Amino acid sequence: MPNAYPTEQARKEARARLCAIGISVRDWAEQNQINESTAYAVLNGQQKCLRGEAHKAAVLLGIKEGVVSTVAPTTQGEN
Repeated sequence: MPNAYPTEQARKEARARLCAIGISVRDWAEQNQINESTAYAVLNGQQKCLRGEAHKAAVLLGIKEGVVSTVAPTTQGEN
């Protein structure tokens, strides 16, 4: 089973890609509707990126394989 956590190498490559296209982490986060601090935490290896916004950021940055759901999660017990 592949490791679900982004590697340091993958994080460095993601930063290099952002740099190559001339976009800041802040601008990238804004364009992808991700909290800026979450984007930095993912790139710095401070998040495991297993679920939620950190997972979404990791997938969009290309440092983790996965799917970004466009469907909002439902809360059980709602009428």
